[in-house]
Amino acid sequence: MAKASPAPQASREERVWLTVPDLVDVLGVGVGRVHRLLEDKHLLAARVDGVLKVPADFVVDGEPMSELRGTLIVLSDAGFSDDEAMSWLLEPEDSMGVAPIDALRSGRKAEVRRVAQALA
Repeated sequence: MAKASPAPQASREERVWLTVPDLVDVLGVGVGRVHRLLEDKHLLAARVDGVLKVPADFVVDGEPMSELRGTLIVLSDAGFSDDEAMSWLLEPEDSMGVAPIDALRSGRKAEVRRVAQALA
């Protein structure tokens, strides 16, 4: 069976980014809770134009993507800084054919974590 060609993927610059106030609205929680989600690696943020932001791809149905936290822990254990982890998650990964975040969103958690572990 032929593999379907992957849908075009958004580059890091083309992705939608949420500020902390956006996250308060989307998640329906307070600012303190948003910061706790970041500290506890349920979400990952980066400074974009000097403002702390989270890719909208990290939120599913008004909640942090459940598969993200374990993947962030694997990347941290592999020695990735938060900036390196963000880049790895958002940029196309040759072995997967898509960005790891897109693979996670399509249910390929085990594959994403396997590739992340191999990077250690």
